[in-house]
Amino acid sequence: MFEAVKAASQRLQGQAHRTPVMTSAMLNAQVGADIYLKCENFQRMGAFKFRGAYNAISQLSDAEKSRGVMTYSSGNHAQAVALVGKLLGVKTHIVIPHDAPAIKLAATEGYGAELILYDPEQSAREALAKEIAAEHGYVIIPPYDHEWIVAGQGTAALELLEDVPDLDLLLVPCGGGGLLSGCAIAAKGMSPTCRVVGVEPELADDAARSFHTRTLHTVHNPPTIADGTRTPSLGKVTFPLVLQYVDDMRTVSEAAIKEAVRFLFYRMKLVVEPSGALGVAALLSGAIQPSRRVGVILSGGNIDGQTMAMILNEV
Repeated sequence: MFEAVKAASQRLQGQAHRTPVMTSAMLNAQVGADIYLKCENFQRMGAFKFRGAYNAISQLSDAEKSRGVMTYSSGNHAQAVALVGKLLGVKTHIVIPHDAPAIKLAATEGYGAELILYDPEQSAREALAKEIAAEHGYVIIPPYDHEWIVAGQGTAALELLEDVPDLDLLLVPCGGGGLLSGCAIAAKGMSPTCRVVGVEPELADDAARSFHTRTLHTVHNPPTIADGTRTPSLGKVTFPLVLQYVDDMRTVSEAAIKEAVRFLFYRMKLVVEPSGALGVAALLSGAIQPSRRVGVILSGGNIDGQTMAMILNEV
């Protein structure tokens, strides 16, 4: 799989942004380590998801592209698929919850995708997408449970370790495990002694429970502010990869997630969505004891004004 990540990196040359790595003397002082933040909030469409979507859709045959692509997503993968479809001339169709953040709904539609809204309390998005795709012949590009998606997402860690090669710990947000498994594969390929730890909200801890018990657990529409982690479970592809390549899983509270968003906004002038701030939340809350040099994937910055205002106004 490491070779697949390297191949994805070549495929993304000139397409994905090589996002900056940022540091903060205040953050270093607070946690007692050197912290390096990989800022995927500056990626195209505002999140790491562009990497996997482009890597996957660009490898489809012309016949597959002509049929159109379908996916299901709470927002960032939806935007990524829609943007890649626009770039490559592929029609895109997105099953997306009606209560997804308004900024993500607007951006997805703005990139030209057809939105198929559903109620997550009434329908299962994957089953709905498969039903529609079968009826119309669309090619399904899942949000995380696909080797091409995993390889694309792993390029974020590949770049980070090229820029900061001697990390001894890497913290990665976890929803369905595409980013976590891809980054873990890249990290172990680049620096086998680097520990990789996934971070989840306490309210959406299915991956942490799955990791520690080695039995797949699920949650249904968890009520976390980190909407990018509301996936029901790790996938058939990502669960074995997480077990193989990830060293540990930790969880953080809703309060810790909001505090991390505030810290990044006020102290570093970075707009990071709650899902993207999970690694920083783990550091600031003490959920993990940092080592000497720590990399953190800030996975995205797509947060609407109302949610950001609510977080910033809390004390």
